[in-house]
Amino acid sequence: MGFRQAAVLGPVCFFLGVLFICFSVDYRVLWGGLTEETIQDGFQFYTTFFNAPPAIKALLHGMIGVVVVGLIAKLHAWDDSAMFFDGSCIATMIFALAVYVTVVVPMLRTIVTPQAGDSRSDQVEALTILSAANIIIVACLALVLLLQAGQEYARRTDAKERDTLESEEKKKKLE
Repeated sequence: MGFRQAAVLGPVCFFLGVLFICFSVDYRVLWGGLTEETIQDGFQFYTTFFNAPPAIKALLHGMIGVVVVGLIAKLHAWDDSAMFFDGSCIATMIFALAVYVTVVVPMLRTIVTPQAGDSRSDQVEALTILSAANIIIVACLALVLLLQAGQEYARRTDAKERDTLESEEKKKKLE
């Protein structure tokens, strides 16, 4: 595994860990039934998450940049593997970033700092939408990991096949 692949896998695994922590709330919101206790737990959890120190937010956003730069650096090789696997990873990450920017951030704001016209039902709906968006982002990040593993498997299989062909050619030349 090279530096560029590590620059992709490390932050993606980090984000999956962060979202796994969020999943403890998201699971109850989406599939456990919306009780008052679940709603309050969700509000409290995401308020704490939203009010994190700026250094934590900068770290999270910096890790997003590391993933994007790592994928672009891997795509720079411009071979078939990079075009198919890394290109698909970039598309998946762009989709995950779009969900983050257009859904997660506004829903967090609605939950924590509601506008004058927002009712409690709007906040509960925002909590549900936020939980669903987190699940979508988890699926995108899992797909990135799967594509990176597939790329490595394809490279190893290709190298093994080349070695086999080279050894067969050497045997034919010796005969």
